[in-house]
Amino acid sequence: MKTAAAFAVLAGSASAFAPAQTSKFSTSLSAEKSTALPFLPYPENLKGYVGDVGFDPFRFSDFVPMDFLREAELKHGRICMMAWLGFCAVDCGFRIYPLPEAYEGLTSVTAHDALVEYGAMGQMFLWFGLAEVIGSIALMQTMQGSGREPGDYGLDPVGFLTDKSEEEVNRMKLRELKNGRLAMLAFSGVVTQAVLTQGPFPYV
Repeated sequence: MKTAAAFAVLAGSASAFAPAQTSKFSTSLSAEKSTALPFLPYPENLKGYVGDVGFDPFRFSDFVPMDFLREAELKHGRICMMAWLGFCAVDCGFRIYPLPEAYEGLTSVTAHDALVEYGAMGQMFLWFGLAEVIGSIALMQTMQGSGREPGDYGLDPVGFLTDKSEEEVNRMKLRELKNGRLAMLAFSGVVTQAVLTQGPFPYV
């Protein structure tokens, strides 16, 4: 009985000098942090993509392929860059002539219902749907490892990327990304402001 008690005391004393076990929590605290959100861990799947600042607070890149996410980001950015310009151009008085009489006096906000009524929206739906089908085929090729980069349709008529170094190409890609991200915010803001004010550009 005395021997067992002695062993128990020795074991307790030795445990006081044993190294403490590192918990998963403390390990996560020492992991690499996001540049954009330094209080969150860095999303590993973003590494190597142009424009990466570690911004993925909802961790979409953990369960959705990054090539798919980048394709979607580029597509929405490009659409919003054109959409902002078109929306504001209409309210600045620009028109494509000959203009149907039914479209006289329309603003960007009031145009939607009129275009639905006269069938123009149906044509837009058809052509945009066709473009979406073509884009989906290209995206599937990317996802299957064809080597096509997300958002690359070989369309560079002005030659921005012709005979450029990898660094220069990446700089141009970053510019497109940043302008696309800004345009997504800008288009949301300009539509909201136009509806609230019901006024012409600049909607104040």
